[in-house]
Amino acid sequence: MYISKIDIKGFRIFKNTEVILNDGINVIIGHNNAGKTNLIKALLLVIDYQESKRLEIDDFNKNALLSDLQLSPPEITIQLTISQSKNENLNSDDLVTVSNWLTKLKAPYEAVLTYKFFLPEREKARYLKDVAAATDSNQVWHIVEHEFIRLYTYKIFCGDIKLQTTADSESLQKFDFQFLDAIRDVQRDMFTGKNALLKEVLDFFMDYEIKSDTTKVDADKTSEIKQKKSDFSNKANDLLKDLQLRMKNGKDQILSYTDNTGASFNKSNPNFEGSISDVEMFSALKLIVEYETGIKIPATHNGLGYNNLIYISLLLAKMQVNSDGKYLGSNAKVFSILAIEEPEAHLHPAMQYKFLNFLKENIQTSKKVRQIFITSHSTHITSTVSLDELICIHNENGDAKVGYPGKVFTDDAEGKKSKEYVQRFLDATKSDMLFAQKVILVEGLAEQLTISTFAAYIQKSLEDRHIVVINIGGRYFEHFLKIFDTLFTYTIPKKIACITDRDPERKAKANQIFTMCYPFEFNEDVTTYDYKDNASDSIIKYQNHPNIRFFSQDSREGKTLEYDLMLKNPTLDLIITSTTKNKSELKTLMTHYQNNSPLTDFISCLRASNENDRLVKSINANTSWNDNEKKKAIIASRYLNSVGKGENALELSYLLKENLKSGNSVGFEVPIYIQEAINWICQ
Repeated sequence: MYISKIDIKGFRIFKNTEVILNDGINVIIGHNNAGKTNLIKALLLVIDYQESKRLEIDDFNKNALLSDLQLSPPEITIQLTISQSKNENLNSDDLVTVSNWLTKLKAPYEAVLTYKFFLPEREKARYLKDVAAATDSNQVWHIVEHEFIRLYTYKIFCGDIKLQTTADSESLQKFDFQFLDAIRDVQRDMFTGKNALLKEVLDFFMDYEIKSDTTKVDADKTSEIKQKKSDFSNKANDLLKDLQLRMKNGKDQILSYTDNTGASFNKSNPNFEGSISDVEMFSALKLIVEYETGIKIPATHNGLGYNNLIYISLLLAKMQVNSDGKYLGSNAKVFSILAIEEPEAHLHPAMQYKFLNFLKENIQTSKKVRQIFITSHSTHITSTVSLDELICIHNENGDAKVGYPGKVFTDDAEGKKSKEYVQRFLDATKSDMLFAQKVILVEGLAEQLTISTFAAYIQKSLEDRHIVVINIGGRYFEHFLKIFDTLFTYTIPKKIACITDRDPERKAKANQIFTMCYPFEFNEDVTTYDYKDNASDSIIKYQNHPNIRFFSQDSREGKTLEYDLMLKNPTLDLIITSTTKNKSELKTLMTHYQNNSPLTDFISCLRASNENDRLVKSINANTSWNDNEKKKAIIASRYLNSVGKGENALELSYLLKENLKSGNSVGFEVPIYIQEAINWICQ
């Protein structure tokens, strides 16, 4: 069995949220304050019998309308659906454990547990009277906190909630929920034999070669272990007698003071005696780490990351102990769950990879743990697990929404292709798109390096708004938009801006292949050529979409980012970097533009080349553009053909940042389509 679903109503950030869970590993991700920890807390409230079930006023979701609060008192409901696993044996203890909770008897069976935190019925009339005159919801919450929260109670119901059947504590205690939170002190929690966790684990695994010997019957195992315990006790008694002899004179000296203090009143005298068992001897042990060189150091002297891994290992061992029916009898656990909050807090990326792979292997083979929940901000962890194991929580305006990156793709060839591409693509850098509040998708490195700087020029901060720029390495937007398109189910409702180059193209009507062309060549000879551009279809498709937009250069004059940079800044030599070719020619063109020189001067300063011959021929053939448009187009075309992508963008971004920092900064105009994209995503 496994927990297949959790429905949360009225609890913290969850107004009314359903979360579908995996049989196995669940990696819960999202931006800060999305609700990841609250989801684990909701699970704990239902199935961790050691967790406090009472809640406070701030545990309520306070997005309720005043009218709703005046109709009935607020309450919190958390419902778990427990389902049959794929290869589960129906004769196992799983079905016995949940038999009283079943809501669906046919395979695959389903059982339900419901936690409710509510105001008792007898108090409702007074509540309704007290809140009737409230003018806003804050007044109601104030009344609840000061007059009614102490009267609230909780119950855990099983099966059909309408029947109001209370779940028995014995069955609930069959669940073993181990939670390792992000703020943890593992040194306090383990590392000496006096600690209950380590002591319990050591006790279980002592004489393990006998306990795990499948060739022996249980009676022989018990007898052999009993004999070992007796032998140890005899040896320990001899040691204690030796101590008594060594302490005889000293003890007499210590006890001589009892006569003077009156402690030997009524002929009673203190003495030292005792015995020690093998279990009690654990208190003398402490956890150490021994290196290959033979050096031994206490585990308390290790780094936090290393100690966290040791502690998790002990937790897994403890869960094996808890589930062993021969050791614990009827007290043994049936279903083991491990929840770890932010494992990356103390682990560097390589150890995160290793740790996740270990957990996967554990759940697939040894099955010490049946279901695992991990909350994380780590892109390294998301790049290690599959899309199907990811659950993404997104909080917009205080209401948590849930997306499932692995479920958004269709089962047809196109859907499978997209899923495979995204799975390969989501490395430790690109998976930032799953954590950010909003996302800008761009085609290449140039946009990735410069967009944030461009935003600063129009007084916007992407970082302050938790917006990331993701380079998807080409025109592969549709693969990724499947994850975020809110017109479909299971998607993550983030705002997505896609910035794509216009890239006009043409082909001779007799040919099959389109080739790039300049904007001043586009649609100029429809008799000879067919024309298209990269951006128009996507812009039209998403122009009214609720959370996705496409942005590109002007349909008439636009081509690429580099082209538009010069088109918008035809006299700004700041954008000519050290890696730019043809610097002298470009600066001459800029001077001509600044001096309003005739078009012939622009053409005459172009050096001889095949590409420049094409440029001049096309400019002269164009009859729809005026001379000023042609002048800017010549400068932009030469700039485009003179810069590389990544190196130039990196240097350009640096120069623009330094220019912005200077008190007398040179004016730089951000291309219009970039401004539009940034303004829209920042709304």
